[in-house]
Amino acid sequence: MSGEKRMVTQEELVELARNVGEKLARRNLLCATAESCTGGLIGHIITENAGSSAYFAGAAVVYSYAAKERLLGVDHARLASEGAVSAAVAQQMAQGAVKLFDADVAVSVTGIAGPGGGLPGKPTGTVYLHLSAADGYARDAHHVWEADRSGNKLLSAQVALRMLLDYLDA
Repeated sequence: MSGEKRMVTQEELVELARNVGEKLARRNLLCATAESCTGGLIGHIITENAGSSAYFAGAAVVYSYAAKERLLGVDHARLASEGAVSAAVAQQMAQGAVKLFDADVAVSVTGIAGPGGGLPGKPTGTVYLHLSAADGYARDAHHVWEADRSGNKLLSAQVALRMLLDYLDA
């Protein structure tokens, strides 16, 4: 799936996160994030809204393989065979965050923010996201962004927040 063309601002994302937060609070649900290439940006955006402690449990920023394994239970063999930038790893990260934070729903992102780091079959800008909920709902997303590092992170955060919104609207 290719990337969106219009660059999003952090202010727009904070507003989107406010909408997500209101819906989480109304349903008395708790969310969490598991972040690699976004470095905690999604959690930061969620917590820019006052009262977010009512619906946000926390963020696991897991940049290294070891952190993904120890904190979120990502399978070592999967990391060794597929690398961290894969749909399967994103899924295990989100599932691990649901467990780690005893959350109702978690969203994860892993990818190559840039400007370097691209690999054959995984160019710079490649990201995989996953949403897992304790009720069994799950959704994947894959994008190849064409922005700079900051832009790729913002676009990934936007997709993560929209995935949460889609879950809450389902």
